[in-house]
Order: sequence, then C-alpha cells, then structure tokens
Amino acid sequence: QVQLVESGGGLVQAGGSLRLSCATSGFIFSTYTMVWYRQAPGKQREPVATITPLDYTYYADSVKGRFTISRDNAKNTVYLQMNSLKPEDTAVYYCHPQRMTYWGKGTLVTVSS
Repeated sequence: QVQLVESGGGLVQAGGSLRLSCATSGFIFSTYTMVWYRQAPGKQREPVATITPLDYTYYADSVKGRFTISRDNAKNTVYLQMNSLKPEDTAVYYCHPQRMTYWGKGTLVTVSS
C-alpha cells in the first residue's frame, strides 16, 4: 500500500524559510522520479520541483533559485527547502511519485506579507 505523508508546513513571514518532508512507503522509492506540487486556493495544482532517480532536478520558473528539492533514498523521503518565501507561495504542497495515481493529504504553507 502506497503511503505519502507530507509535513513541515506552517505560517511564515515573507522572506522566511520552511523545509517540507515527504515520507513514503509501499513502493521502490529510489526508482521513481518524485515531484512536489502545490495548489493555491482557487487554482489548479501545479508542479513546483522534480527530482529524478539520478538526482537531476527541475524547477518551475516561479521558484527557481529559491527552492531546492532533494531526496534520501535510505529514508524513502523527499524534501523541499523553501527560502525567500513570498505570499504567492501560499498553497497546499503535495509530493507525488511520477506515473502513479497516489496522492497524500498535503501540507499547508501560508506566507504572510
């Protein structure tokens, strides 16, 4: 049974930082590309950062230079370090194994101005 548990969200002032974690189980984590998505109120879910099994990383233009995705295959966990946060980063953040249909409950990030 695939499980995805996001954590680390919270309320932070603009310019602050947060580190999100996503603990996974039920699949061979090291072989999957992992993607962090976010969904802001009234908007569609969008990809934010991607990391491949070989640690190649890709970022949405809106977060490039501010966010860093990483993974720990020994812990089956993917991370998202978010720096220089802006109010427009406010959203529920989800991790997602590419090509799977499973989603976690997400973790809410709120950035105040």
